[in-house]
Amino acid sequence: MTLRLLALSALLAACSGDDPAPTDPPADAAAEPAAKPPAKAPPEAAPAADARPAPTPVPADAHPALTDPAQASATAPDQYTVKLETSEGDILIEVHRAWAPNGADRFYNLVEIGWFDEVRFFRNVAGFMVQFGMSPYPAATEAWKDATIPDDPVVESNKPLYVTFAKTGRPDSRSTQLFINHGDNANLDAMGFAPIGKVVGGADVVGKLHSGYGEGPPRGRGPDQGIITEYGNVYLADRYPDLDYIKHASVVK
Repeated sequence: MTLRLLALSALLAACSGDDPAPTDPPADAAAEPAAKPPAKAPPEAAPAADARPAPTPVPADAHPALTDPAQASATAPDQYTVKLETSEGDILIEVHRAWAPNGADRFYNLVEIGWFDEVRFFRNVAGFMVQFGMSPYPAATEAWKDATIPDDPVVESNKPLYVTFAKTGRPDSRSTQLFINHGDNANLDAMGFAPIGKVVGGADVVGKLHSGYGEGPPRGRGPDQGIITEYGNVYLADRYPDLDYIKHASVVK
């Protein structure tokens, strides 16, 4: 571990908490407005700013839409399948535009621009759901923070292995994060969580994704969305090295 990553570990040491039963819905904290409760004060021995690691940079050959959402506005096919090539194997997601057209279009565009490449499954709560979609690159997160989409009516229920966008409690707050339901989460339907598709291949892979870190703070010891937003994968690789991730996502039909 480098000196800079050790400094980050020291700075973030106060992020852990207790692990009560998971009940929080899948929230997209990166889509929250700027006004937030004040963060916890860093430890007295926090390193100087110049000792902290640099955020993960956007690769030079990345699709330009990673930092310009206006370039990702295609209409998706009525039905399409996405292959997630993960660290545990392949997952196939069949998407139906009739279920949630705005969500289906957004997912299609995110896949096409390479948004999910190197993305971690950062929140995996056994029996509930596994969440992903936070960019490895803080510059991309910043560019997309206001690029939310209108809500879709809930047509399908949040059944096991159905795939849905995360959102905040505010209207029209879906952005880039999704989750795969582990169990029957029909209680999310009334909250406006509209499934866009379902896993049709690799259900066993979904079950193998690392869940040892559990919930995020303040309820658990898992990754903090606010710190992912600021540092990207440099934070996740240092503090949560066992997280599974998406190597590459593609539309296969």
